[in-house]
Amino acid sequence: MDEFSARYRVLAVDTRGHGASPRGGAPFTLSQFADDLHEFLLERGILRAHLLGFSDGGNIAALFALRYPDMTASLILSSANLYPLGLRPDVYLQIVAGCAAARVRAPFDPEAKKKAELLGLMAAQPHIRPRELRALSMPVLVLAGTHDVILSAHTRRIARSIPGAKLLFLEGPHQLSVASPEDYNRAVLSFLASCEP
Repeated sequence: MDEFSARYRVLAVDTRGHGASPRGGAPFTLSQFADDLHEFLLERGILRAHLLGFSDGGNIAALFALRYPDMTASLILSSANLYPLGLRPDVYLQIVAGCAAARVRAPFDPEAKKKAELLGLMAAQPHIRPRELRALSMPVLVLAGTHDVILSAHTRRIARSIPGAKLLFLEGPHQLSVASPEDYNRAVLSFLASCEP
């Protein structure tokens, strides 16, 4: 964030039920999170923004851009997926198993209940059709790690489905910004610079 803040106003958002954000009573879905982001931006008078979303954040950013294209100056999808089976099979099975185990404990354990909801979200969402991405006309960078939990073929399919999207694989795991922050920041800043008039 420090690197980006030198040139941009940076707002880092926890979605509902994540981090320090309250769960609230609205549906716990990626679609709801995209609408929450819309409300968050409007409350701050932000009518247009560059969106960088990592993992589920990338899925939310894609949904937001599809729903609110005029508010999306550019889009960076970092290790995003269009549907749950875009994950490596071993990772997907771990998520499903973890969700099932947490649901068994959920009636007696508030932390297990929260974990079940979070893992359930990953096991069941998103559901974005590749052809829907053809509607995106803003500059887009599709970014993933060479050892990501997202299948590389799935990442390539996302990039192919978006007109003019740039595709970049960086050496590293799912959490590229932590494992290779300098390479990650350089790639993002280079893309953002290319979006400037």
